[in-house]
Amino acid sequence: MKPDIDTLSPANIVDFIGGIFDRRGGEEYLGEPVTMAEHMLQGATIAEQSGQPEEIIVGALLHDIGHFTSEFGTYSMDDTEDRHHEDAGAEVLERFFPSVITDCVRYHVAAKRYLCATKPAYFDRLSEASVHSLMLQGGPMSDEEIAAFEKNPNLKQIIAVRYLDDAGKRDDMETPDFWHFAPMVQRMVDRRRTGD
Repeated sequence: MKPDIDTLSPANIVDFIGGIFDRRGGEEYLGEPVTMAEHMLQGATIAEQSGQPEEIIVGALLHDIGHFTSEFGTYSMDDTEDRHHEDAGAEVLERFFPSVITDCVRYHVAAKRYLCATKPAYFDRLSEASVHSLMLQGGPMSDEEIAAFEKNPNLKQIIAVRYLDDAGKRDDMETPDFWHFAPMVQRMVDRRRTGD
């Protein structure tokens, strides 16, 4: 039986997310040559290897957790199909993580639309599956959407996680598992507890 989200706390949320990676990380990632866990772990590993701050590493690690919101007990599969995975993921994390992490989760799809509108060469870097999903997600942003998006105080971090999202699709990359990153995930949870 899956736990109700009310049974989760800052003391057990990291172990709970790690369990999701362990149990469900081998699922297919939307037509890409990697599994869900490989995709998120690759982004986090690239961020760590390039010396990015922990908030970027954790943002990359958790950006697609919304694909697993049925694991949090309050969402059925029908619910998650009706909502965008980025919004669903941010909703379940916002009780435990600072806004910079939840914004990286909530806006990583919007960031793709933003970059396609503001950096035309970015579109050429997208995978075939990502181009397909871009069209379903509304295509490049309008000028009005760009102006609104640029007001987000976490814009720099959101864009950094978006680039890591794009990079984490290699079929030949070795990464550590979730538990390697667990201490820094816990530090982000502790940061939320002590003030965003």
